[in-house]
Amino acid sequence: MKEITFLVQEAEEGGYFAQAVGVGIFAEGDTVEALKENIKGGIECFYNKAEDSPAFAHLHFVKDEILAL
Repeated sequence: MKEITFLVQEAEEGGYFAQAVGVGIFAEGDTVEALKENIKGGIECFYNKAEDSPAFAHLHFVKDEILAL
């Protein structure tokens, strides 16, 4: 696997929450920089061997917006 994708959303209580697509990796952070570090840590914990670990993490920021009709 060369790349892993995370869906990133703003948490209701502040900060950010990320979930990997197709893999059970989750991360939180108060800032985007803290989130990135926690994502790196989650990837390192999930993959036992460095050669199995992805080379890149794609962060897809998702923002929900409600439109009143």
